[in-house]
Amino acid sequence: MKQLVARAIVLNRTDYGEADRILTLLTPEFGKVNVLAKGVRRVKSKLAGGIELFSVSQVTFIKGRSGLGTLVSSRREVYYGNIVTDIDRTMKGYDYIKRLNFMTEDVPEAGYFELLCITFAALNDLTIATSVIEVWFGMQALRLSGHEPDLHRDSTGEPLKPNMQYAFDIDTMRFLQAENTGTFSANHIKMLRLSTQATTPHVLAKVQGGTQLCAQLITLIQNLQRHSGLIKL
Repeated sequence: MKQLVARAIVLNRTDYGEADRILTLLTPEFGKVNVLAKGVRRVKSKLAGGIELFSVSQVTFIKGRSGLGTLVSSRREVYYGNIVTDIDRTMKGYDYIKRLNFMTEDVPEAGYFELLCITFAALNDLTIATSVIEVWFGMQALRLSGHEPDLHRDSTGEPLKPNMQYAFDIDTMRFLQAENTGTFSANHIKMLRLSTQATTPHVLAKVQGGTQLCAQLITLIQNLQRHSGLIKL
């Protein structure tokens, strides 16, 4: 049978039998694939080093007729080792893996693979606050899934004003004028726009006051993802 080669990130690992594992891999070339890694739990397995969490590897596999393929070889390309040196970043990393696995139940486009690669790289950089990563990841996930909020017009269709305070209307996915009670300012909206446009969270981290703004936006970002079905309720 034809062997296929791809870059891959492990989304899920399930022990099978005495020494095997069933892996769910995210690839840019073939979307999500499930493969059986035979003997990978043995001490001298040649496959083990290339299928670690928080890494990007090159894998060779054979597709199976039943939907479960067979892993032939694996070679690690990048390992984001700093993630596991900090418990908060480790837990965030696990969470992003689970969320990507959930939001890519259908055949995902290559952008989701790139999203997770960049997120790992940002978590690996201990100088970038996790709040910045969370906001960037959330907005990118909303963009990729087609659920991006309107960041240019309010709930009445009027252009957003620089001196106005806003609340957010989750049903219309637009900001709502709330001059005296709103919690979002023009700076919050600018940060959301930048989160959509920036190719990495590093851009947000360079904005003066950006970390604080992102911390204030986390609840909104997570509510948007729940409303859009990207996070389990």
